[in-house]
Amino acid sequence: MWDEETASRYDRDAAEKYAPQVLVPTIDFLARLVGAGAALEFAIGTGRVAIPLAERGIPVTGVELSPAMVAQLRRRVDQATIPVIIGDMATTMVPGQFSLVYLVWNSISNLRTQAEQVECFRNAARHLAPGGRFVLELWVPPLRRLPLGQSAVPMSVEEDHLILDTYDVVTQEVTSHHYWQQAGGGARHESGSFRYIWPAECDLMALLAGMRLEQRLADWDGSAFTADSESHVSVWRTV
Repeated sequence: MWDEETASRYDRDAAEKYAPQVLVPTIDFLARLVGAGAALEFAIGTGRVAIPLAERGIPVTGVELSPAMVAQLRRRVDQATIPVIIGDMATTMVPGQFSLVYLVWNSISNLRTQAEQVECFRNAARHLAPGGRFVLELWVPPLRRLPLGQSAVPMSVEEDHLILDTYDVVTQEVTSHHYWQQAGGGARHESGSFRYIWPAECDLMALLAGMRLEQRLADWDGSAFTADSESHVSVWRTV
């Protein structure tokens, strides 16, 4: 799904994630953790997070599966400023060690099997220096919204954008159906399939990779994670 057409409008479709109230706390949080070290971003995309982090003087390297997404990033910064390796975040190795590896905005769900997701945690651990941290931003599956016997949940209903998710609770797969209202009438439809992960399942994946949970928050602003939280920012540290 991450082809040239999708990449060309990705930043526009994700405009709310560029809002200062969303992006600044993200950069502040990551900058505190990386300290004087270097950061590695899995699924770096168009550089929404990596570019402002690099602008603070933090060395950032990226791994990205989609050449089309990297082409959009290259419109803003060159390879010398933010090196990017094209590859799978579950297996691709980058030279050097990092004090921080991070993966934002649900991107680990693009790995659609549990085995691939476990390998992503292991790959993060392989890149970390002793005491380094892996940070993950991920949604909490809203299965409590599912009516008994049904498999579809409206995730977001806005004036010009509707998201309807359908779930397979056996395989933990979900397909997100997006409908955008078009100027002049009609709608554009896109869908993508993902695998959701429970927070406790993430902790087990981290343990398998030699990391332990250091903290879990509801958001980048430091708000507490509760049973009602719809997402989490989790930090694991190498042991």
